[in-house]
Amino acid sequence: MGRSGLAAGAVALALAVPGARAADPAALPAEPAFIDWSGLSLGIEGSAGASFGAFGFGPTTVGGRPVPPFRTGDATGRNDRSREATTAVGGGFAGYAWQAGPWLWGIEADLAGSNLKRPVSLTVPGFGTEAIDPAFSLIRAKTDLYGTLRGRFGLAFERSLVYATFGLAGARTRYLASYPDAAGGVAGAQAERTGIGFTLGAGVQYAVTDTIALGLDYRYLDLGSTGRFTLGAVPGLGPVSTRAASTANQMLARLIWYPQGLRLPPEAEAPEDREARFSLHGQTTFVNQAVPGFRSPYQSGNSLVPHQAQATTTATLFLGFKLMEGTELYYNPEFSQGFGLSRTLGIAGFVNGEAQKAGAPFPKLRSNRYFVRQTFGLGGETEEVPDGPNQVATRRDVERITVVAGKFALGDFFDGNAYAHDPRVDFMNWSLWASSAWDFPANLPGFTQGVMVEYNRAEFALRAAYTQVPKEPSSDVLDPRLLDRAGANIELETRHTLPGIDQPGRIRLGAFSNVGNTANYRQAVVLTQAGLFADAAEAASATRRPRRKSGVYANLEQALTADLGMFARASLSDGRNESLSFTDIDRSLSGGLSLKGTAWDRPTDTVGIGGAVNGLSPSHRAYFANGGLGLLIGDGRLNYGTERAVETYYALNLTKMLTLTLDYQFVTNPAYNRDRGPVHVFATRLHADF
Repeated sequence: MGRSGLAAGAVALALAVPGARAADPAALPAEPAFIDWSGLSLGIEGSAGASFGAFGFGPTTVGGRPVPPFRTGDATGRNDRSREATTAVGGGFAGYAWQAGPWLWGIEADLAGSNLKRPVSLTVPGFGTEAIDPAFSLIRAKTDLYGTLRGRFGLAFERSLVYATFGLAGARTRYLASYPDAAGGVAGAQAERTGIGFTLGAGVQYAVTDTIALGLDYRYLDLGSTGRFTLGAVPGLGPVSTRAASTANQMLARLIWYPQGLRLPPEAEAPEDREARFSLHGQTTFVNQAVPGFRSPYQSGNSLVPHQAQATTTATLFLGFKLMEGTELYYNPEFSQGFGLSRTLGIAGFVNGEAQKAGAPFPKLRSNRYFVRQTFGLGGETEEVPDGPNQVATRRDVERITVVAGKFALGDFFDGNAYAHDPRVDFMNWSLWASSAWDFPANLPGFTQGVMVEYNRAEFALRAAYTQVPKEPSSDVLDPRLLDRAGANIELETRHTLPGIDQPGRIRLGAFSNVGNTANYRQAVVLTQAGLFADAAEAASATRRPRRKSGVYANLEQALTADLGMFARASLSDGRNESLSFTDIDRSLSGGLSLKGTAWDRPTDTVGIGGAVNGLSPSHRAYFANGGLGLLIGDGRLNYGTERAVETYYALNLTKMLTLTLDYQFVTNPAYNRDRGPVHVFATRLHADF
């Protein structure tokens, strides 16, 4: 009998005993502040493009002669663009758990099919030109079935459960080989092996109803090494004998059913705004995106590839502490895992704002923010500031000077917009949630170090920042030489009420000027056309030196009604020298609408639609036409046309902590190339925060 059953029995017994007094409601035990997850659970799990694996081979012999060990890359297909394919994992699971207070322990088993596959070429040193080319074979490893038996240990709070998991893992893998001979024939071979190893990981789940929960589960699997097996024979050289080992990183979305039901905790009322010493919040966001086939007559290193799906996951803690009145310290550790489509390449206004150029097949921990904020009140009217991510609840002067020093994202303070600024909850296209010609200084995940100063009044704010820039374009290392290589940003924000409809709005006008180690587009083209370099990308790499890049942007947000708002952005850069951090856009126009679902009795839902048009300067176009590679794009040649995108989404608020979004984007002339596309991008996004 569960604890709820025991409580009911105790109440019934008390009522049945003669002379028993009616229970005082104030004396009854309080409802627990967490769910009891004990009992049976059943569910399905899976994802496309969110799981990665690698295969290692060796010791290996060919015709009795040893060859060096060789290894595939992860399952993103990036090492072999012609064979890039979606990696899908999906199946079912069952488990049982016990719980004492907030602590849970249990066991779970699952079985999942997959199409995880990776090719690798085998090179045999010393064979020279004997029968065939030394790099003669293609070996493919395909894992099509996974199974695990795991223990789970977790902690429940409110509607959520976080847990660690470990146990046994097994997988069935097929190894296929193709060995072409000198006469043009092909010899094939196949072997099947089952690997047994271990798995460990962690996860989080959230109760949507009293029987249904949604979750994210990360697992690392090490399946050990197979015994030695023969994988056919190379014509003219002899049999291939090898061992194989494999590892995998899996991120799975889960739909969980509790047939016995869950006792949900009462919804906590929002605390009154008051001054505090600490602030603790968190978020996790899972984005799964897919692109079907599209016209792609040729490809280069930065091209978008058809027929693929990829996924990204982030999990962040927002920790804050008030050191003294007006002085606050913040720290944001963040795990991230996964890649954008084609490893976040192929579209200048990229389609997933959660995709980082620092993606990884495994959860990667970074200290994304650590900064001190000092507020100097200037007297007069005050305002209450509620507790929130990177904000300790406090009272402050409306007229104030704020100084922030440390590591942060410039988007934390500049180019804000109530309707299009957070790809975790609203638009995901880079050209919609940011002024995309603004090359804000940042490392690969989007953060920099420096100082920001803001002067605020009720009717306007003026802010400026001086920060580090990357050592070179798309570098994860920030340049320490702040005196001669740095980024300067300034923004004026005005606040108004639109006449006639009495709705608030804001206009932000910004300018930037960065000095970094970059190449000049025109110089790279001239050197390439003179025959001094093979292409403009090689010329750019050889001619980088400190150069300046500047630009401006304008940003409007305007409420039209209590539920409907509009936004618009325009941005422009000089387009002479390489971009350092953000993306390959020299001019951009974007705008759209955001509508709350009050009209259909879903006031916490949001539907949005927006569009963007991006362009390049003439010298930037010539750079790509001559084989240049940018931060995100470069097809090796260019039939120029403006890149255009339309995005629409519906954000379904499942609970106050959980939102599920369906998103669609249509992109014409991806990477400004009329020879490619158009591209249809479909996505789902699951976001939870507390």
